[in-house]
Amino acid sequence: MAISGIFSALFIGLIIGALGRLVVPGKQRIPIWLTVLIGIVAALIGTFAANALGVGDTRGIDWIELIIQIALAAGGVSLAAGLYGRRHA
Repeated sequence: MAISGIFSALFIGLIIGALGRLVVPGKQRIPIWLTVLIGIVAALIGTFAANALGVGDTRGIDWIELIIQIALAAGGVSLAAGLYGRRHA
């Protein structure tokens, strides 16, 4: 993977993680690195899920794929906030 691919994965992970974090109500006490990691994983899984459903290859912005990724990130942030909050309280 080229350095530009790594930076783009981090950037997309940050955006997807932040959007997932915005969807979850309340304050999540998790570090930014965990939000980025959740965003990267959600973006990858969401892309595979959208392609498996046949909606991942459309013209323009893939809104359904984006919604799937944000929903996965929101679930991951919620899960991580619950687990991380108990451990570091």
